[in-house]
Amino acid sequence: MKRKGAFVYLPIVFSLIFIAGIWIGKYVGKNNARHGYSRADKINSVLDYVQDQYVDTVNREKLVDKTIADMLQELDPHSAYMTAEERKRANEPLEGNFEGIGIEFNIITDTIRVMNVIAGGPSENVGIHAGDRLVNVDGKPFTGKKVNNNLVLKTLRGQGGTKVKVSIRRPGVQKLLEFSITRGTVPIYSIDAAYMLRGDIGYIKLSRFAATSYDEYIQAFNKLRTKGMNKMILDLRGNGGGYLNIAVSLADEFLSKGKMIVYTKGRAVAHGGKKFIATSGGAFEKNTLVLLIDENSASASEIIAGAIQDNDRGTLVGRRSFGKGLVQEERELPDGSAFRLTIARYYTPCGRCIQRSYTKGSEEYFQEESDRYKRGELLNADSIKFIDSLKFRTPSGKIVYGGGGIMPDVFVPLDTAERSHYVSELIYRGLIKDFALEYADSNGDLLRKGGFEQFRKTFQVDDHMLQILMSYAANFKLKPDQQQLDRSRDFLANYIKATLARIIWNEEDFYMIYNTRDKTLERAILEAEKK
Repeated sequence: MKRKGAFVYLPIVFSLIFIAGIWIGKYVGKNNARHGYSRADKINSVLDYVQDQYVDTVNREKLVDKTIADMLQELDPHSAYMTAEERKRANEPLEGNFEGIGIEFNIITDTIRVMNVIAGGPSENVGIHAGDRLVNVDGKPFTGKKVNNNLVLKTLRGQGGTKVKVSIRRPGVQKLLEFSITRGTVPIYSIDAAYMLRGDIGYIKLSRFAATSYDEYIQAFNKLRTKGMNKMILDLRGNGGGYLNIAVSLADEFLSKGKMIVYTKGRAVAHGGKKFIATSGGAFEKNTLVLLIDENSASASEIIAGAIQDNDRGTLVGRRSFGKGLVQEERELPDGSAFRLTIARYYTPCGRCIQRSYTKGSEEYFQEESDRYKRGELLNADSIKFIDSLKFRTPSGKIVYGGGGIMPDVFVPLDTAERSHYVSELIYRGLIKDFALEYADSNGDLLRKGGFEQFRKTFQVDDHMLQILMSYAANFKLKPDQQQLDRSRDFLANYIKATLARIIWNEEDFYMIYNTRDKTLERAILEAEKK
C-alpha cells in the first residue's frame, strides 16, 4: 500500500516542480544558465532518477503526460493537455466530421441498438435503420458483456475507404440482414433545427461553433427567408462554444459596418488588444432578433450574446450564461499530443470581461450550475448579486453588468413545475429513449403513415402508454412513482412524442414537437411579436 500511495502522489510532486520552475526568480534562472544547467535539465534529472531507482516499474510517458496536465490545470480551468487520441476526439465535433459508419447507438441488454442514422453518412447510404440490432461484425459475434462503448467506437470507426461487414437483426424481419459498409466521412451538424414558428418568425437552433457552422447557418437562413422570415429567434442554449472566427462571422450577419463584436486582451504583445469589427456584409442587420441563452451557453455563444446586447441590436431571453471568456491557443507536440494554453481574455464591446472568477479552483468552477441552482439563481433573478463597480452602459443607456457571463434582458426561470425526480431519472438513464425505440419497432409503419405532419397533429401519448412506460422502467430497477408521473404527465407525454419523431424522422422534427411546451421560447416569441 505504501508503494502504491507513493506512486499516486508522484505526478503532484512533479507538477509542483514544473510550476516552481516556471515561476522561479530571474536571479536563479540566470545563475543556473551560467552553470549550464537549465530547468529542463532539472525535470529530466528527476525523471531519470525515478525511472532508474524507484521501487516499482514506472511508465515514464504516462508520468510526463500526467505531470504536464496537472501543471496546466494549476493555471486556470481551461488550459489543458491532451494525448493524441484525446485531441482527435476533442476536435472532431469542431471539424464538422469524422470517419466511421455514421450511426448513433446505445448498448441495451448487451446488444448494440442503432438509435439514429446520421444523414449523409455511410450507414444511411446502404439502408441501415434506427432500431436495427447489430449482432455480428466481420463474421464474428458482437454481443454480450464484452461489448462496451469504447470497443464499438474502436471497431466501427476507421479510415475512410475501408470496409466493415455487419449482420443486422431488424424487428419484423426473420432473417439476419447483411451489409457491407464502406467507412467514410460522417458529417456532424451544428444546426439542430431551422423552421418557421408562427407568422414571420423563424427559429434556428445552433448547438456548436464548428468549422461548418457558418455555412450551415447561411443555408438554414436562406431556407427560412424563402418562407417569409422577417424576425428570427436564434437559440444558443446549451451551446458550449467553439471557433472564435465562426462566432465573429455569425455576429457580423447581425451587426452593421463598424460595430465592435469582441476584443481580447493578453499579457503577451502578440495577443493583446485584438479587435473584431463588423463589416457591411450582414444579411440580417436591421430585422428583429431575439437570442436565447442559458447557464450552459459559453464562450463563442457569449461573444454573440455580448455583441448583440452591447450594441442594442436585439433582445436576450433566458438565464445568465456560463461565463467562459478565456482564449486558448493550441500547440501540437512532436508525438501528436497537444496543449491548450490561455493567452488572453474576451471583452464585450462595452468592456465587460466575460470570464467569471476561478480563484477557488477548477472543481468549484465547474460546479457552478449546481451552485446557481442552490442559490436560487436559476429560479429567481433577484438572487443574482450584481456589483456596482462592474456596471456598464450600452449606447442606448441600458445598464449591463460584468463579472462573468451575460445576463439576459428578459429573465425566464428554469421550469421545475413539471420536472419531477422520477421523470428526470427516466431521461438521464435513457429509459424514455429506449422505450420509444421499442415502441417504434412495433408501431413504426403505422406512425410513418401520413408522414410527420399527420403524426404531429394526431398522435397522442395516452395514460395507458405511460403506464406501460412505468412498467418498462421498473424492469430496469426504477421504482414506479404514480404521483410524480401524474405531476409530470403533460411534459412526459410531449417528450415521448418528440423522441418518437427523432427516431422515425430527424432532429428538427424532435424540436418542432418538444418546443411546443418550452416557456422560454414562448417568451421569446412574445418579445419578437412586440417589435
